[in-house]
Amino acid sequence: MVRIFRVFALIVALGWSSLAAAAVDITFHSFNGSVIAGRYPHAFVSMEGTLEDGTFVKENFGFSAKRTTLAVLNGPVEHTILVEKDKWLTRTNRHFTITITDQKYREVRALVEAWRNAPGKYYDLETRNCIHFVGEIAKIVGLDVVYPEKMMRRPKKWLNYITGLNPRLGAEVID
Repeated sequence: MVRIFRVFALIVALGWSSLAAAAVDITFHSFNGSVIAGRYPHAFVSMEGTLEDGTFVKENFGFSAKRTTLAVLNGPVEHTILVEKDKWLTRTNRHFTITITDQKYREVRALVEAWRNAPGKYYDLETRNCIHFVGEIAKIVGLDVVYPEKMMRRPKKWLNYITGLNPRLGAEVID
């Protein structure tokens, strides 16, 4: 009987420790853009880790115009949620990473789906671009967020600004 109790206690302890180890990290990225690479400056987030139920998470999301045309300069256009390929993830500025709860993870995912499924032309270069998308995610995870007009087309500069607004992150500004 004592042996069965010990085995049971070991199983519970192992299960408990794996739950305690569950965590998802969310990283805030900017991409500088490159005419050669054919990419514009961009902000997005990636999430990686394990939820409390053991589900492995490895995903990333950004917000963009569905097509890159001059129409982007004239107001709202069709939108898309971008998922970056691994090759782009390695070429980004990683501004800061925060460990989030399962609840915050679900809130971020709900925001992603809300923006993905928004009706009509939802992307607006001035009022609802990749920076606004990442900013709303930053608010979910408890960061102070401001959108200075002069930074709304400069993801790296804006994320550096957010780093400065949130010194508790312990993050460094990226040159």
